[in-house]
Amino acid sequence: MTWAARLVVGTLLTAAIILGGTMFRVWQTARVDGDRAVDAVVVLGAAQYDGEPSPILAARLRHAAALYQEGLAPRIVTVGGNRAGDEYTEAEAGTRYLERNGVPASAITTVAEGADTLGSLKAVAARASQDGWNTALIVSDPWHSLRARTMARDSGLEAWTSPTRSGPVVQTRETQARYILRETAALLYYRLTHASAETENTGLG
Repeated sequence: MTWAARLVVGTLLTAAIILGGTMFRVWQTARVDGDRAVDAVVVLGAAQYDGEPSPILAARLRHAAALYQEGLAPRIVTVGGNRAGDEYTEAEAGTRYLERNGVPASAITTVAEGADTLGSLKAVAARASQDGWNTALIVSDPWHSLRARTMARDSGLEAWTSPTRSGPVVQTRETQARYILRETAALLYYRLTHASAETENTGLG
């Protein structure tokens, strides 16, 4: 085998190992609940419609409320901005939903910023520094957990993840496989560029 062929084979093997290893870590982290006492439960935003959370966002909010009711944190942080023409931000829709479902307004911090995961977590980290807290449980969909935790820690938060176990993202094996592949690519993109990948309207950017 020529040196050029060896180089090609070595490159392909390295790429396969990196891809497979990242995919395994996405899958592994999705299966782990990092539940523990923290300063805040942070709910990553997703689509909202006229102030009403989408099914994806509602599943995250229900999970965050359960963690709060268990006494794992004194506050829930809702986060996420809005699209052009929207009356409400994702964070505001989340706050309204939590208040309607028994979480006191005094226990909710609304951070109405961020068009993607990275922007949202940077905004949360800035608010945490301002308010004097540092530890967080990040609530999102299972397959998003590793990338969200990585971004949160890179933003300065001491973070763990508590994935949702309900909602559209976890309903079928086909959906799960699609999101695992998507998150693997998005995490590798983030590690290369330190930027979020482009998304549609799932809050997984």
